[in-house]
This record gives sequence, structure tokens and C-alpha cells, in this order.
Amino acid sequence: MFPARRFAAFLPVASAFFAFLFPFSNAQAQDSPCEESAEVAVVTSPASPWAGAPLRILVAAEKPLDGELSLIAPDGRVAARSRGQRGGPPYVWFAEVASPAAGAWRATLDTSSFTCGTITKDIVVSARKSSASHAAEGSVWRVHNSWNRATENLYSAWIAKLFDAPLEAEQSWKTWHQVLRDPSRNVLFNHLGKGEDSFTLSLKPDCADFVYFLRAYFAYKMGLPFAYSNCSRGAAGAPPRCNERFDILHPQLTRPAPPPEQAVASAAAPPAPTRIAAPPTNFLQQLFAQPQQVQPAAPTTGPVAPAKPPAPKRPAGVAGYLRAVGDVVHSGSVRASANSDKSDFYTIPLTQETLRPGTAYADPYGHVMMLVQRVPQTADAAGVFLAVDAEPDGTVTRKRFWRGNFLFANGASLGSPGFKRFRPIVRENGGLRALTNAEIAKNTDYGDFSLEQSQFGAEDFYDRMDEVMSPEPLDPTRAMMAAITALEEQVKTRATAVENGRKFQNGGRGEASMPDGPAIFATSGPWEDFSTPARDLRLLIAIDVVRGFPDRVARRSERYAMPFGRGPAGVQAQLQSALASELAARTFSYTRSDGSAWTLSLKDVMDRAADLEMGYNPNDCVELRWGASDGSAEAATCSRRAPAAQRAKMTDYRNWFRERHWPHA
Repeated sequence: MFPARRFAAFLPVASAFFAFLFPFSNAQAQDSPCEESAEVAVVTSPASPWAGAPLRILVAAEKPLDGELSLIAPDGRVAARSRGQRGGPPYVWFAEVASPAAGAWRATLDTSSFTCGTITKDIVVSARKSSASHAAEGSVWRVHNSWNRATENLYSAWIAKLFDAPLEAEQSWKTWHQVLRDPSRNVLFNHLGKGEDSFTLSLKPDCADFVYFLRAYFAYKMGLPFAYSNCSRGAAGAPPRCNERFDILHPQLTRPAPPPEQAVASAAAPPAPTRIAAPPTNFLQQLFAQPQQVQPAAPTTGPVAPAKPPAPKRPAGVAGYLRAVGDVVHSGSVRASANSDKSDFYTIPLTQETLRPGTAYADPYGHVMMLVQRVPQTADAAGVFLAVDAEPDGTVTRKRFWRGNFLFANGASLGSPGFKRFRPIVRENGGLRALTNAEIAKNTDYGDFSLEQSQFGAEDFYDRMDEVMSPEPLDPTRAMMAAITALEEQVKTRATAVENGRKFQNGGRGEASMPDGPAIFATSGPWEDFSTPARDLRLLIAIDVVRGFPDRVARRSERYAMPFGRGPAGVQAQLQSALASELAARTFSYTRSDGSAWTLSLKDVMDRAADLEMGYNPNDCVELRWGASDGSAEAATCSRRAPAAQRAKMTDYRNWFRERHWPHA
């Protein structure tokens, strides 16, 4: 992001941001030349700090500062310290004091890379809680701030903190509100001081809703503009297209209007006949009473006046507003053409500066993820990008970028896949509008619109991402181990999904109805929640990537730091041997139909790839879904099979999985 580093142009924006934000947070801003040149943005939480709530401070810098953040109490004691996160931009510091004393606090960012040394912010913590601010009449939240480089950096920093964990940690949550209601992660938890975070409990976002909801949540807490568009999903060879846009200043307008022909038909329809029922005499008659006669409607003497549409209704709070957003947006909203100015996202170049937390990834086949962290390359390990996504069953999982998770393909009917950022929404003439692609390209706060990804084939895309993640040649063995780890994460994530399907079976809710054709990948109801066709197709692709890794190293030896004295063929043979032993050593367990545990290795999963082509149906027992062979000890506990009609359809669709080919409606 922000390839044009025009610091002089940034300074007034930064100063305006600090001058506006800190009075809102009961802190005094004292901008310094060091702070301005480092492009530092700061937010304290809650918005009105007081002694009865934890004091949190989040700092985001555009430039890679080597510094320590300290929160200094009124008595001069250092109450909290933070060395910051690597892998920016933005570069992030976070500090928290659980029970701050009332008085004048000071936050300092001590940097050794600038001559001024220290950036300082004063923060006033009140003894009493101030009254909670309310939204303006007719709105869901009050818009009092602007999207710019500072707020975008804080958004990225907030996302990074929300999902922060060591690379080796397995991160998964059953619902999104488990993340947002964790004050140790969510810097903005109860930021407005009115217990406002309970609204997240009633929402269960899918993958597309998830990225929109996170953006809207941050906008709500920070008083920023928000908007979303009504887009098609793409069909009959046409990519998704976006039309009208809805914004937070007009929350009562949350859905597309019905087509004109529907309104005309409704207005022209004759009144329904009036049913005259015999008066019921007791409760049972009331319950089962049937109409006794039909009285025709009185004839009309003139043309029927068009029915007046009901007045738009304001959603009930933030939860109601987000439910309305979720009813409109979908994965096609993120895949809309990169050339369009009407979409909610714009495409960016692939660089370490642009691929920052909060960047969305549009899978060409109907999935959406969000970047949350970049782990830089070291002498011992490849660089990694980490992302999160939400599945139809509500789970949220962190995963690493690689071919098995991030599918890429350019095609006329697919729209524009790849990495994208939310289109900035600005206030203008009393309303809100989105910047066009051309405006983003020229805007000194952004400047990162690019059609580069639209020109890439799949191999070009993955090669470019390898270079971005790891600019230096990779140790081939370490690189392969990282790919195996990514496969292992994917397998364990599938294990969670299959287990959810087993619980669905045991819940006595009957069979999940199986749709026809390509709809198996995108439908609704129990099939969407508990089947795994999209996940399994990605897993099969991931298996191919790991199986072919030694061959890839031999084919692209210039990308790897080959051992001295060994050619590509020798390294390839060594990797093949290491791959076999590593796959056999890595194991996981799943729960069988009778509740007992069964252990499989990654080698077992690789060997059962053909069986996994038919393993996505939640009406099958879990043993069958993991490829257990008939008559084996593993399959002895299987007591459930999908209906014959569904198995027949799966047989018809099997080539999609065997050929790793995503079908289109």
C-alpha cells in the first residue's frame, strides 16, 4: 500500500487525524517532526478513558521503526511496555493497563532510528465514566472521522492484533464473536463504553460476510463511513457485476429495490377474495376451522392505482444493520471486475507494502479470506502470509498462504480474483461516495490501484507471491517442510468440519438435502453447513502440491539455495525420501461414529486421495468420509450411508474432483 511515499502531503492529514481523534479520546496530541516523518497513527481505548476500564493503546507506523512503546502512569511508573510486531507495514505496538489510576498518563514510543528519539502522547484517565455517546437520529452510528492513511493503518493494526499468535500456533474459533469478545485481542472491545459488543452474539457470518462485518465493526467503533454494493454472482459466462451502493448515512435503504415489473404486477393484481368463516365455538374449532364460503370481491370501476411501497425501515441497531448487509453481500461481491468503479474492492499490486492486514482475497471459485499477518523471511525459514476465513458452519480459522488454500485462476466468467482492498468511502456534499479506481491511483493516501493481477496466469501469480514472501532463495528442505505443515493445517481444519457433520448426524435432524450439479459448492441449509465439497477440492489440490514439491524444486532450481555440490536431480531424490518419512510421522485423530478416536497419518490421507473425491457428503458416516475401506477395522463402526440417489449423483460429479476442475453453473 501507498507506494508513493509523499510525506509532505501526509503531514496535514496526520495532524488533522490526531487533532480530531485525541479530543474524542480525552487525550492531548502533541505532534512532533519525528512522529510526522514516521507516519505514526495512534488510538486509545476506550474512547473516553476512565479508571474503571482497562486502558489500551494501539500504535501503527508506516515506516519500520525499531522502538519500544511504554505507558507511563501519573506517578511516573512504567505500567506497560511493548516491543512491537514485525512484518509490517504497518508496524504495530500495543500496550494495556488493566486498572489505570485516574490522572495524566503518557504514552511514549522510544525510537532509536530517529534523531528526536521519542514520540509522546498525553492521555487523561478520568475518575468517573462519562456518559456514552449516542448515534445521530436516523443513523446506526455517527460518522465523525475519515478514511485516510492513518485510519487505514489503524484498521490494519487492529486486524493484526485481533488474530495475532505465533506462526506455529493453531488458531481456530467456533464463532467470530469468540474473537471479538476477547479483550486481550480486540483493542476496541467496549470502546464506546456502553457494553456495545453483545450485538456480535447474534451474527454468524460466512466467508464474504466476515470481511464486510470486520470492516463495518471497525467503522462503527471509530465513527467512519461504511458502504456496500448490490452485486450479482455471475452466471451464463458473465462475471459478477455491481449496481447500486448503500451507505451508513441511509441505513433504512439496505436492500435492492424490487424490479419494476414486480411492483407493477403487484399493483395490478385484483384484490384477493374475502373468506367468510363460520364463527368458531371452542378452541379446537378455532384451531381447525375451515372457510365456509368465498365472497367475490366488489368489482372496480376504474384502473387500479399503484400500491404505495412501504416506507423503508431503519434496522434495529448495529446487529440489524449487519444482518441486512449479510443478506446482500456474497463472494461475488469480492470477485467483481477489477475495471469496475462500482465494486466494493479494488485490486492492488503484489508487494510487501500493499499486502497488509485487512486485505481481502477473492478466490475465483467462491471463497473469501482476509490477510492478518506477514511473517518475514529469515535465514532459517521462508516468509509467510497468514489469513483468516469464516466457513458456513461459523468457524473462523487462521491459515497460511499457499496453493492449497489460495486458489487462483483468471477467466472471463470468473470476475477478478486475487488480493483486494476495500474501496475508500469519502464524505462529499453532505453524502458518501466511493473513490473510483483512477482517484485511488492518484490519491496520496492510497496510490495503490493496479490491474497487475488481472494479467497473471496461475503460475505467474504463485511465482510472484513466492518472490514477495521470500525475496531470497529458499532452503529446499525447509521450504518443503513448510508446505507439509500447511497441508497438515488444512487436514486438521477438515477434521473439525467432518466432526461438525458427525454431531449433525447425531442431532436427529434428518438427512441433509443434496443439491444438483455445481450447486453442491454453494447452497444453503445443512448441506452448506456440514458438507465439504469446496474444502475437499482444495485439499486434493493441496495434496498434489505437496506430492509434486520435489519435482517443482528440480524444475525451478534457481528459486532455491541448492546445497553445494548437488545438482537438481540429487536434491530432488533427497526431498522425495524426506517427504515420505515426514508424511508418515505426522498424525492426527478423528472421532468415529461410536465416539472412539482413530489416528491417521498425513501419508494415509495422501494415499486416500481417490477416496476423498467421494468424501464430502455429511449423510455418510465419518469413517467413509475419511476413506476407510470396507471390511477394515476402521470402518467397523460405520453405521450410516448417504441415500443411493445421492451416491449416484456423487458418482456423476466425481470427475470434478478427480480432474481438480471447479464446475460452473
